[in-house]
Amino acid sequence: MTNNSKFNNQVAIVTGAGQGIGFEIAQQLAIHGALVVLNDADAELAQAAAAKISGAGAACIAVAGDASDVTFIKELVATAVEKFGRVTLAVANAGLSLYGNFFDFPEADFDRVMKVNLGGSFFLAQAVANQMIRQKSGGSILFLSSVTGHRAMKELAAYSTTKAGLEMLAKNLVIELSPYQITINTIAPGATLTERTLTFDDYKNGWSAMTPMGRPAAVADIANAALFLLSPASRHITGQNLIVDGGWSTISPIPPNAK
Repeated sequence: MTNNSKFNNQVAIVTGAGQGIGFEIAQQLAIHGALVVLNDADAELAQAAAAKISGAGAACIAVAGDASDVTFIKELVATAVEKFGRVTLAVANAGLSLYGNFFDFPEADFDRVMKVNLGGSFFLAQAVANQMIRQKSGGSILFLSSVTGHRAMKELAAYSTTKAGLEMLAKNLVIELSPYQITINTIAPGATLTERTLTFDDYKNGWSAMTPMGRPAAVADIANAALFLLSPASRHITGQNLIVDGGWSTISPIPPNAK
């Protein structure tokens, strides 16, 4: 493990971290000294991800489960406290993106997107904040939003609504959490190369052509921003949103057949 230990003695929960952005955030936190509780709905994926991080000499355990289920969220926080003594950092990364025509978007899909993206983040923040208050330790909470919370994209009405909602939720929670020295911020990634997006047709080339910086984000680009907002260097930053999109949202062209 690296000697860079700016997160020593910190205990972090990261949801939806079996792969992609969530995994990279969990991995970087662990490399930099944090004790990490890695969550994913897929038990095999969670175990493999935690094993990869632990195998590199960092501290990480897997806790599989549905990060939109309030009972499980409470169990997740309790497990972190049981294993590592406390919780000081939380990243609500678990999310679901469902494309669909607004005119016949199914109610069940709408409810599921709202429950995972908004509900899961809301109740993770609630459970973690209550634990931090009991500890009298302060802490940092981070939501993963999206550029779609700022720019309209076809067939993403429900998803983009949840992402814009997360940013407003973070602003509102400044009032609730600041007296306890808990910061709350969001990151809005743009097009990002992950295991999932690389399965889309011509994703990398399409978004490279439409992004001022000439490429989509790598997961490390998002993780670097996340670590800053979770670190002591940002202790006076709260209620803010950081867009990480290579400049795309300033001009907002959309590749054909974009996903």
